[in-house]
Amino acid sequence: MQPIGREDALVLAHYYVPGEVQAAADFVGDSFALARKAVASDKPVIIFCGVSFMGESAKILCPEKQVILPVADAHCAMADRATEEEIVHMRGTVPDLAVVTYINSSARLKALSDVIVTSSNAVKIVSRLKEKNIYFIPDPNLGHYVAAQLPEKNFYFGHGCCPVHDAATEEEVRAARAAHPAAQLLVHPECPARVCAQADCVGSTAEIIAFAERSRAEELIIGTEEGTLYELSRRCPHKKFYLLRPDFVCGDMKKITTEALRRAFAGEGTPVEVAPAVAEGARRALHRMLELAQ
Repeated sequence: MQPIGREDALVLAHYYVPGEVQAAADFVGDSFALARKAVASDKPVIIFCGVSFMGESAKILCPEKQVILPVADAHCAMADRATEEEIVHMRGTVPDLAVVTYINSSARLKALSDVIVTSSNAVKIVSRLKEKNIYFIPDPNLGHYVAAQLPEKNFYFGHGCCPVHDAATEEEVRAARAAHPAAQLLVHPECPARVCAQADCVGSTAEIIAFAERSRAEELIIGTEEGTLYELSRRCPHKKFYLLRPDFVCGDMKKITTEALRRAFAGEGTPVEVAPAVAEGARRALHRMLELAQ
């Protein structure tokens, strides 16, 4: 692969990558914001500083663009935690069913879905679906959070999870609140329901950051990946932030370093390719997300 000129590339970074990578990016955001930014860009190349499903989504939405991953083996543990057989079984068993798939999933799963959602738009999108029954995959934690907001729908859940968020416990919440009694607790809906129930804010990474900016609290406990602290500290330099637990870290996101980004510009990154038949179905589901989220 040829070296990439800086003027030809849009560098996108997720909030979970290291702070120095976020600082080097053209745009930093959560999954939904990054997908929209990829579509809106007029640059011929997108260098995606995130895990593999994010690069796949960008390529599916922007087939005419070259999408490059700085690190090929940075994956999301949740992305393949559903199967075609399960989806086929649910479609054949449950009438009036919509298969709703979290964006943290492989292109193969997206292609089998009716619509894709992110943590920031899932409630809005599911509320706008005509189907009564919802098969929400692969994360039951996020699925249960959405279901609690939409009692008029009937939910069935997958069985995947983010191992980093799912490890959060009530004991950690109690310990964090005892250590920082004046702090508010902000958590991601990938955390278990018993943890979310004790939070002052449950939301996507972008929603957590926005809540922290608005909050009058000077101290906040953060229940999501530690890379978010970079943007929180940048936007709220006068506030103190504490992780819900010290090891709230995604090892795959941390593989994406400034050296890996440099190598991508030097032509050593990994181009993202998605089989045309898979891309067609996944693109339909992703476009439906963009339409329903407006």
